[in-house]
Amino acid sequence: MFDNLRERILAPIRNLGKGGRITEESLQEAMKEIRRALLEADVHFKVVKEFLDQVQKEAIGQELIKNVNAGQQFVKIVYDALVKFLGGAETVGGLELRAAPPVPILLVGLQGSGKTTTAAKLGLHYKKKEKKQVMLVPCDPRRPAAKDQLRILAKQADLGFFESDLTKPLATIVREAMAEAKKRVVDVVIVDTAGRLSIDDELMNEVAEVRAALDPFATIFVADSMTGQDAVNVAQAFHAKTQLTGVILTKLDGDARGGAALSIKFLTGLPILFMGMGEGISALEPFHPDRLASRILDMGDVLTLVEKAAEAISQEDAMASVGKMSKGQFNLEDFLGQMKMMKKLGSMEGIMKMLPGGNKMMSQLQGVDTEGEMKKTEAIILSMTKKERLNHKILNGNRRLRIAKGSGTQVQDVNRLVSKFEDAQKMMSQFAKMGLFKKMMKGM
Repeated sequence: MFDNLRERILAPIRNLGKGGRITEESLQEAMKEIRRALLEADVHFKVVKEFLDQVQKEAIGQELIKNVNAGQQFVKIVYDALVKFLGGAETVGGLELRAAPPVPILLVGLQGSGKTTTAAKLGLHYKKKEKKQVMLVPCDPRRPAAKDQLRILAKQADLGFFESDLTKPLATIVREAMAEAKKRVVDVVIVDTAGRLSIDDELMNEVAEVRAALDPFATIFVADSMTGQDAVNVAQAFHAKTQLTGVILTKLDGDARGGAALSIKFLTGLPILFMGMGEGISALEPFHPDRLASRILDMGDVLTLVEKAAEAISQEDAMASVGKMSKGQFNLEDFLGQMKMMKKLGSMEGIMKMLPGGNKMMSQLQGVDTEGEMKKTEAIILSMTKKERLNHKILNGNRRLRIAKGSGTQVQDVNRLVSKFEDAQKMMSQFAKMGLFKKMMKGM
């Protein structure tokens, strides 16, 4: 996600001067590279200008925090600006259903944006996270296959489904669906509407007809993030013709640029509510600007990782883990525990990218069997004594040789693991000095 943008932004930051302050000359050079990176990422030019103005205003002449170099401090300045343009630190991800059930939610957007799949993902989110009874309603008379697709997804997610008669007027369909929802004592009704290849009067008239009959609690625009500025333009057009509540960005996991995510809130004023992070039916996450900004700048997203692991670890353990990171006390024993947790959360690549410096570590593993490397790492740590896991500094040559033999690896493998672990520790220490872990603790 945003891999191209990440590298293009971080490269000039790494080269920033290491003097007692960020000089105007070094800043201008970095700003040129970041401007070029944002424009090539399909971020709207108005957003680029405002973003750079804010960064420059914050950066010029700012004194460095003790023990934090210019590059590290500039990362924090860019991070704060990213959070603002993505929606602000106060933005709470998701959509709170503050209405009497059944609560109707209307999904709108262009054809191919992922509305039908998103309807099922959103329904599963409310079922799992908020223990709601959900019913999905197909309302696309032009694409009968969409009804079949939604029925299959509803069965897969164990959600309620309304057998819409698509030969009837759209207003009749949604009224009948709401009446059925009351009979079934459903909490949330999610209506999947028709799309087009582009906005036209017929599409907007259909949306208006459904809105008038449904009186939705929320009308959510579903946008394909990979279409960049086109997604922003369509959202603006929809919002001008029908009052939208917010946006769901789909396919964000495959978006290497990030133009839509960085532009849409600033240009439309609409909050991003959720983001689609994969094809799986559970791959929908509430949108948190601060967490996405952390991912973009390779600071990781430990809080989302902790939330994903809620079924595997207690909140006390999660708090303790983040607390240790914030104090620089994270050891190989803790790392082994997180590795065991990772196995339940998906691929190693997806999880590593949620850890501070994870993208940098993954780039060093290109062409490598990451799952195999994970097993090797686990074997190395398991071959250590508990004393060695708690304090890797005692790992002298003889101990490393014994660990290599015990894990069926080479001494070089042990050395490489220790080196990467120490790099991660240093990065965590830097983030702690900038107060980022305190925000995570507060959020938890």
